[in-house]
Amino acid sequence: MLCTRCRHFEATDDGVVCEHCAAAGAPPMAPPHGSHASAWLSSPVGLGRTVAGLLGLVVAADLFAIRADAMSYGVLGALVDGDTGADVERRAERADSLYAFAGSLQTAALVITGVVFLVWFHRVRVNAEVFDPFGHRRKRGWAVGGWFVPFVNLWFPRRVAADIWDASSPSGTRRSHLLLNGWWAAWVISLLAGRAASTAYRRAETAPEIKRALGQMLFADAVDVVAAVLAILFVLTLTRMQDTKARSGPGAAVPVSG
Repeated sequence: MLCTRCRHFEATDDGVVCEHCAAAGAPPMAPPHGSHASAWLSSPVGLGRTVAGLLGLVVAADLFAIRADAMSYGVLGALVDGDTGADVERRAERADSLYAFAGSLQTAALVITGVVFLVWFHRVRVNAEVFDPFGHRRKRGWAVGGWFVPFVNLWFPRRVAADIWDASSPSGTRRSHLLLNGWWAAWVISLLAGRAASTAYRRAETAPEIKRALGQMLFADAVDVVAAVLAILFVLTLTRMQDTKARSGPGAAVPVSG
């Protein structure tokens, strides 16, 4: 059984606190509000690798979308310049088909990746609670629910991720949040830019307006590539941190399942 105070080391024979907490004269503590004594380490390695692979598909879908955006942007440029020949019409039809397909491809990749990412994110959140049950500003449920609440989803998941990151850092140290902040900033920018571009595209009625909207979409897709690459690095780094911390724990301190 784990120590009822630090939830990291094995409790002594009395099943209450570990030797470290007992030596410090620390009384048992209940888990903080919103945490659960049933927190149990589960290996995030398989899920982390799967998420990284799926994020690679997101990058591929975004790159394809950028190609489709650029093609449509070029065709709109020709139309704005007054070119209405048969060649432009053929290019326009092809660009429209690629643009629609790219949108479907991005949506499918995002949905599939999002589902697996949330499963992984919840798992590392529970693991982090075992590492440090008192270092979390939000309940477990926000690891998933925080992504779906309007406006709140712009900062709550980042806060949950920061707590997970800190709890998963090597004992006695705290790793920089640079990677986390870079990923989060790129993701928020791509999210807001994508919504603005989609709104502009729906409202566009003339060729120049559509061209401007496509320019915005190109920017949003490019930033999304950056966000996805940083997300891959974040997922792999955090997964490795948790795996290393679990394996380098004190003896039989915390069991790893899965």
